[in-house]
Amino acid sequence: MRSSNPVLGRMFDDSNASRQRSGTGGSTYGTTTYAPPPPITTAGSGYGTPGYGGPGYGGPVQDLRDTDRMTIDDVVVRTAALVALVIITAALSWNLLKTDNGWTTLAMVGASIGGIVLVFVISFRRIVNPWLIALYSILQGVLLGVVSREFERAYPGVVVQAVAATMAVFLGMAILYKFRVIRATPRFARWVIGALIGVVGLSLINWVLSLFGHNLGIEYYSPTQNHGTVAIIFSLICIGVGALTFILDFDQVERGIAIGLPKKFAWYCAFGMVVGLIYLYWQILRLLGYLRN
Repeated sequence: MRSSNPVLGRMFDDSNASRQRSGTGGSTYGTTTYAPPPPITTAGSGYGTPGYGGPGYGGPVQDLRDTDRMTIDDVVVRTAALVALVIITAALSWNLLKTDNGWTTLAMVGASIGGIVLVFVISFRRIVNPWLIALYSILQGVLLGVVSREFERAYPGVVVQAVAATMAVFLGMAILYKFRVIRATPRFARWVIGALIGVVGLSLINWVLSLFGHNLGIEYYSPTQNHGTVAIIFSLICIGVGALTFILDFDQVERGIAIGLPKKFAWYCAFGMVVGLIYLYWQILRLLGYLRN
């Protein structure tokens, strides 16, 4: 089963490919075949053998596999760190880029383009460099701060509502996954991935048409722009699909821990979670703007 999040999905492609090249055997977990990590032990002589307790004795044999494996705590801590970085950068851009001048426009355009480029680069090259992932969070924070301020000017209090709703949806999905109320079955995955491709494709088409003065009526890009019922319905669908993708992402993280992925992939998982959270925030903020208009 693949995640609807391309970041986490390609993480498993990279892991499986590297294991296949090594020629190691595999064990079945779920619907995908993975190879178990080889044991890693410290050097040293055993009890009762020459050299035990003597010079150069390295101590008893110790299995170090767990120290190099990704854990749920690793993913949680790194996700929280990236979210905090987004919030701090957004707060700075909110206060420093106050006026609608060339610098504000340059910051928005640069952050938008840079964020899109980094999503593709980090995802398709399977980069786990924390500095590059942190750069993505900073760029998104700049964009979030500027745009969120414009929504706040039009509708006071809407940003706090959007943040609270985003975290509530994320925690709700985590609880539903924890207690297996919603399961990441192959059929569920196919449905969610298909729906995600559909809404993202329609959004892209609508954005391109809007550049030429035409709009399908499913999305609007100004906080105070008039809208119709179709735009509200489409936002609700986008929020629902975005929320369900977290179920698949939680499943992929759990599988990664089960097969013993290296700890460095915790940054990759955290990056995927942050991408999903930012997408969900944008959709909720847009919906609240529609309802407040």
